[in-house]
Amino acid sequence: MRLSELASKVGARLENCPEHVEISGVAPIEQAGAGQIAFVVSARDFAAAKRTRASAVILPNNFASLPLPVLRGDVSYLIFARVVDQFCAPPQYEPGIHATAVIHETAKIGPRASIGAYVVIDRDVEIGADAVLLPHVVIYRGARIGRSFFAHAHAVVRESCRLGDNVILQNGAVIGADGFGFAKDSGDAHETWKKVAHPGSVVLGDNVEVQANACIDRAIVGETRIGRDVKIGSLALVAHGSSVDERTIVSPQVGLAGATRVGKDVTLLGQAAIGDCLTIGDGVVVRGKGAVIKDVGAGQEVSGIPAMDHKRWLRSVAVFKRLPALVRAMRTSAAPRKRRPGK
Repeated sequence: MRLSELASKVGARLENCPEHVEISGVAPIEQAGAGQIAFVVSARDFAAAKRTRASAVILPNNFASLPLPVLRGDVSYLIFARVVDQFCAPPQYEPGIHATAVIHETAKIGPRASIGAYVVIDRDVEIGADAVLLPHVVIYRGARIGRSFFAHAHAVVRESCRLGDNVILQNGAVIGADGFGFAKDSGDAHETWKKVAHPGSVVLGDNVEVQANACIDRAIVGETRIGRDVKIGSLALVAHGSSVDERTIVSPQVGLAGATRVGKDVTLLGQAAIGDCLTIGDGVVVRGKGAVIKDVGAGQEVSGIPAMDHKRWLRSVAVFKRLPALVRAMRTSAAPRKRRPGK
């Protein structure tokens, strides 16, 4: 494909492009060769781009130009994603049901479904058209799932959960497991932990993706709700009774404690932790490892342990690095001065 045609298809601006440049694929900046395009995302990549053999590069707007063809866009990562789509089509799965799949006679499966080996679909399940369930997927009884469902191997949807259209579950994702609910019981001679039943459910909106080994726990009463277009990263946890509103990003290893309310267009970066029964307003950004222990109002950016305004946290970290020197200075100034003889 000519680079000029590619730029038009992905909505990018084109710089330094002779008419004859052809692109046949995508590769990392240090491995790319003739006919390939690479993505520059960091200063290290930019340094590598100065000696790359790639035929073109995708550059963020804040990077200087290079003496080779360049694609740019307001969101360079989006341009990169569109370019990848042009050259890397996902595998297609033929409709049909594998001989080893176990499907209850009361289950209703829409047309053109592809059901892989050892899939189990329990009683009273409904799944819409064009579903793909890869090997060892398990759907518990009473689940309701919309159109174009895609479940990778070992994904699980528990009883009575409801999933919208175009939901993707990556390997090992678990929708609707019991939450971490145990009440201390001191009635016997020794204390025990009584399990709290979780008869509630989980509801996922349209276009939700839950990545590998992430868990969305079912509610004790009511529902755990995930809004449309929410993306949940690998090893993340959304605890029982929580809700996450539309277009929010929950990055890998994020943990939401029970009954958390997260607004729309929120970004929770890696290993952020949100305490139970808190409210996170629309448009909030919680930086990586941020530990939120109180409500966060709309539009704020917080970080740190405990989480606070991001700029305040940066100033605090700068002071923290200087603490040893400050302590030494204080001790020196506070030490008693020796009097000279004869004074």
